[in-house]
Amino acid sequence: MADLRVGRTEQGHTKIRNVPIAVTPEGFWCCPSPAVLQKTLKNHNHHSKSRVSSPLPSKTLPVQRAATPPVDRRSHGTSPGTKVVSDEQRCPTDNAAASASPTKVPERPPERPPKPCPDTPQRKISVGFGQPDTSDLKVVLFGKEGIYVRMSVHRNILAEHSSFFADKFSRQSPVPCVEIVDCEDVEIYVETVGLMYCKEPKHRLIKQSVPRVLRILKVAESLGFHECIKSCLDYLEAVPWVADEEEKVVSSVKHLQSFGASPILKRVASDISNPPNDTLAHIMQLVLKSNEDRGRREMKALVLKLLKENNVGTNGSVNIRIELFYGSYRTCMESLLHLFRQASEPGLSDTSIDSKDPVMRQIALEADNLIWLLEILIDRHAADEFATTWASQRELAELHSKLPIMSRHLVSCITSRLFVGIGRGEMLPSRETRQLLLQIWLQPLIDDYTWLQHGCRSFDRTVVEEGIGQTILTLPLEDQQTILLSWLGRFLKVGDNCPNLQRAFEVWWRRTFIRPYAEQQGTNVMSD
Repeated sequence: MADLRVGRTEQGHTKIRNVPIAVTPEGFWCCPSPAVLQKTLKNHNHHSKSRVSSPLPSKTLPVQRAATPPVDRRSHGTSPGTKVVSDEQRCPTDNAAASASPTKVPERPPERPPKPCPDTPQRKISVGFGQPDTSDLKVVLFGKEGIYVRMSVHRNILAEHSSFFADKFSRQSPVPCVEIVDCEDVEIYVETVGLMYCKEPKHRLIKQSVPRVLRILKVAESLGFHECIKSCLDYLEAVPWVADEEEKVVSSVKHLQSFGASPILKRVASDISNPPNDTLAHIMQLVLKSNEDRGRREMKALVLKLLKENNVGTNGSVNIRIELFYGSYRTCMESLLHLFRQASEPGLSDTSIDSKDPVMRQIALEADNLIWLLEILIDRHAADEFATTWASQRELAELHSKLPIMSRHLVSCITSRLFVGIGRGEMLPSRETRQLLLQIWLQPLIDDYTWLQHGCRSFDRTVVEEGIGQTILTLPLEDQQTILLSWLGRFLKVGDNCPNLQRAFEVWWRRTFIRPYAEQQGTNVMSD
């Protein structure tokens, strides 16, 4: 019934091997997978080797050949296409096969594909559908790696379900054999033809994988099997996808709008024509106003990651989003200043801890929100305005010293991140902004430095000190001297409780005391 035949390359070497083929209640015979074919071939080769030593191997072969109708030995090496051939030429009946003489083989038409190489023997499989006794058509598939499949099918079934076969039959005189040369996916081709014998193809797709259904869909398109195409689309619309399957599904179905692919595409694209800025603004507000520590922290990390993946181009929609971020920044900045004013009022210091705690907690939340917005803007190369606005917050810097250090230290984290961004070249604020930033916010940062080192997990002292030093060195030499001499006086008093700016101090020293004299010596040598 179902057999695998290794094609003869020399007289007396034909072998026949049974291959397991699953049968459905409708009579649908599933083609074995390539893994089964490979396993069968290995077992067959091992079996054939054990029989090579037999003294009379050719004596038993005629019996096997008589038991099974011979299959035309073909290779898949010809150009892709479909051939409709006569019964006598390609698919002989049992009577014709029995009477065929070996001497007639060279007289076959020259367009036949070349014989397979002895190193790559053909693997021949016969598959039947429906009632084998009533089949009136042979479909022969020539696949990769020498796979050769002959299907016994029914002309009326294929013509009813496949526009491809219906067109072939209408243009050609009735012939009992159709050849498909260079079939890319023999296994799926056989399965798709078998689906023509099923009352509900959709039910046969249940528990199939998405990649396999996409393969069936591709073959169904080539055959014009519309019912199968619709069933595949229904399956893809209902089944979950994993991440790496989404693009494959979309690319496979986007041209099938006439078959009802729109519900699938709606998974990944909305019909709303307006840009989703309102939705993004709503998400931003939900995250910024959250008071739950873990949920806020995890969603900030997730949104930041997604925005980084999405940061491409500088079109209009991206500019609108930047303005959206700055709108949130201004709201947080106003709230932080209001909370600093409230926390610095004389009456608040006399109240109980329970009364002060909500205000202090809200200060920490707003400062954390500003750090998050700064990271977003830095990633989008749009943080210059943030630096300018922050450098102008004189009132906030003055109120900074009036609050307990445990409540205000996150504000200094904002300052340190700005210095790191400038030192790395992630933002390019003006010279006036850099001068003002150092003038207004460096001292509050130094005041909080001890707490930042021991009470802030995300604080990296080495990175921050490098950023401060690089920011200082971007100023004119006179400004460098003023800031570094002020730092030196503080560093000599508190040591590790102050940023270590020795590397910046060395660069300033060489610029001030060594470079001018080196240039002068070079000028003197040139003049001599």
